[in-house]
Amino acid sequence: MTLFSKALDPWSHRTRLVVAEKGIPVEIIDVEEGKLPEDLLDLNPYHSVPTLVDRDLVLYDSRVIIDYLDERFPYPPLMPVDPVARAQFRLALFRIERDWYSLATQIDDPVDRKLGLKARSILRDSILATADVFKAKPYFLSDEFSLVDATIAPILWRLHSWGIELPAQAQPVIRYANLVFARPAFRHSLSEAEQDLRL
Repeated sequence: MTLFSKALDPWSHRTRLVVAEKGIPVEIIDVEEGKLPEDLLDLNPYHSVPTLVDRDLVLYDSRVIIDYLDERFPYPPLMPVDPVARAQFRLALFRIERDWYSLATQIDDPVDRKLGLKARSILRDSILATADVFKAKPYFLSDEFSLVDATIAPILWRLHSWGIELPAQAQPVIRYANLVFARPAFRHSLSEAEQDLRL
């Protein structure tokens, strides 16, 4: 199994985090911006990362990849068994991807400086608005780490490097972030470049 991944890409990071949580033996190939390997160009019509190759199967959407990994390697499970809870978690994934990851893209590669600054402000306010949700359980609406946590963590890890500081009223989010960041799998999932974001 091979994973094409970018060192600073949050979509790649969440995929690496799921791989680490499940202890899946994967060869990770770091892809540099603008220097895509020939293999990746041949395998993925979108020339995007992350891209997972498992024998004859090629997956190139991080959401599809993490769902596949959770089903292919069922232990530990990273989604609830109950259909209603699974649907709620899938909706949370959709909202985080749509609201937070779209802003992350604007922050990392802004069309102009004002757009990047505005995206930072919107992301900060959006995270702050969810603070009460993080009070309910140790992880996101759960006692156990899930795919939702694997999706939230890369965004929270990058806040400092983006110049986003959370105020005191975001304490539940900060407590949650510290809990997730302390997990051995999270530490293992970090690229060298991602480790440097928090120095």
